[in-house]
Amino acid sequence: MSALKLDLSGQVAVITGSTSGIGAALAEGLAKSGADIVLNGLGDEGEIEALRKRLETDHGVTAVYHPANMLEPAEIEDLVTSTAQRFGRLDILVNNAGIQHVARIEDLPAASWDRIIAVNLTSCFHTIRHAVPVMRRAGRGRIVNIASAHGHAASPFKSAYVAAKHGVIGLTKTVALELAEAGITCNAICPGYVKTPLVENQIGDTARARGISEEEVVRTVMLAAQPTKKFVTYDELMGALLYLVSDQGASTNGSSILVEGGWMAQ
Repeated sequence: MSALKLDLSGQVAVITGSTSGIGAALAEGLAKSGADIVLNGLGDEGEIEALRKRLETDHGVTAVYHPANMLEPAEIEDLVTSTAQRFGRLDILVNNAGIQHVARIEDLPAASWDRIIAVNLTSCFHTIRHAVPVMRRAGRGRIVNIASAHGHAASPFKSAYVAAKHGVIGLTKTVALELAEAGITCNAICPGYVKTPLVENQIGDTARARGISEEEVVRTVMLAAQPTKKFVTYDELMGALLYLVSDQGASTNGSSILVEGGWMAQ
């Protein structure tokens, strides 16, 4: 039995929302395995440039940054097409960009609903529709959508986020079926709670929405759902991603890989 292939040398990966948090960690893992990286996301220009340079210096790969706004379809198209033009290929697409707004549904602004659906779900449609022709020409590709345990189960006060993540899983399955004979797979990774900047912000928002302390949010809302009582780590998510983009992951298609400490087993 062969070991898991981790050498991605010569491959090119686009990771949306990769200037911090989960996305930056996934970009680091792919670069460590030899893939050239296209970073995307918001943040301080100096910090983004420092991340880009560090990926190149530490891992000997090419790393570039594209500032596409996930609310703008034309910019998303340019993210994909400019990658294909520069590198001549696009092997791995990781749809990770995401935003959140925690509120009762009657208090959730319509604009927040629209933004969450656009960034968390609709942007995946746009990246995939432009990446697929590039991958078809190569006869191989890996699409990985970072969904969530909330793509399988709901929590109060997160109507837009839960709806979007359920949609991502449906999109994943449909794309997988359409591309099953093209050498292209499409899968989702569904993390539980990871202590990212987004989750850090949710702690305060959820505390206000529920009228409880931030400590109680962590203990009774977030980690209460995960039987391990531990936040999911970046390395654990990276392990799932590397499997899905490897040759050994070729027959895993349309799947949702849960990395959530047993949350969905309850």
